[in-house]
Amino acid sequence: MDTMDLYRRAQDGFGAALAAVRDDQWETPSACAEWSVRDVAGHAVWGQHQLRAWATGEDYAEPAGAPGAPHPAVLAGADPTETWRTARAASDAVLTEEALRRPVSLTGLGEIPLEAVVTLLTTDLVAHRWDIGSATGQEVRFEPDLIAAAFAWARANIVRRPGFFGPELTPPPEAGDQVRLLAFLGRRAWAPVPA
Repeated sequence: MDTMDLYRRAQDGFGAALAAVRDDQWETPSACAEWSVRDVAGHAVWGQHQLRAWATGEDYAEPAGAPGAPHPAVLAGADPTETWRTARAASDAVLTEEALRRPVSLTGLGEIPLEAVVTLLTTDLVAHRWDIGSATGQEVRFEPDLIAAAFAWARANIVRRPGFFGPELTPPPEAGDQVRLLAFLGRRAWAPVPA
């Protein structure tokens, strides 16, 4: 699997989910505890800013969008879709082969090359695309290779604590790979998101 191809497709899918959110849905609760759809968007924007900083060696100390932050919506701006697109473009522009080899240190994962963070963000964007889609009535279907990549990363690296991933859930016996992945990530993909 090509890491950057999978990542770009995860970004595309997440961006498409954002673009389909109606104006009256941004404050809708998501599957992420205490986060609205706008909060999920703000967290994803934060991820793009953080990735750009790691790629360039700059400092980025904005805590508002980090995992578990109380109100990442502040980073989403008045137009979360456009804010995401701008943050994505700035991040993508600096993801050179040299930057992807740069070592970064992450709590719970230790020192890893930036390319491994890209794989983490692929999983993050897959999960949050579902969070936004399920909260706003969109049908979300992931490609099998995105499911496989996200599942592989999650099985090897998942951090289960508040603000990261919740407890693994037991999916229905007939569940397919997408529902099994989401259940592993703590998402009740086979039941409505509580309002």
